[in-house]
Amino acid sequence: MPRPYIALAALLVFSLYTLATLLTAEQSLLAFGGELMSRPDTAQVVIDLYLMAALACVWMYRDGRGRGRSLASMMPYFLLTAVFVSVGPLLYIVINGFRDE
Repeated sequence: MPRPYIALAALLVFSLYTLATLLTAEQSLLAFGGELMSRPDTAQVVIDLYLMAALACVWMYRDGRGRGRSLASMMPYFLLTAVFVSVGPLLYIVINGFRDE
């Protein structure tokens, strides 16, 4: 199983950046999301991002089931993906690695 060093580095850097942003933001995460969805140009980017998040959840689900994991054990990854998008899949890769087919 290859070591997910790139995924770990991305997870750490992006999580720290996200934390710093949340601590210094002048509005809540929900207000920010609502503002992004209020314009067609930014809504398109958000919709595209969440389509990719949904695909990542499908991949995590199929990979997890292939490893014998229950749906309940996958829920933390899905919830992180729903809120922070890339954090869920990156954490999944860091914890579970890559499976050889």
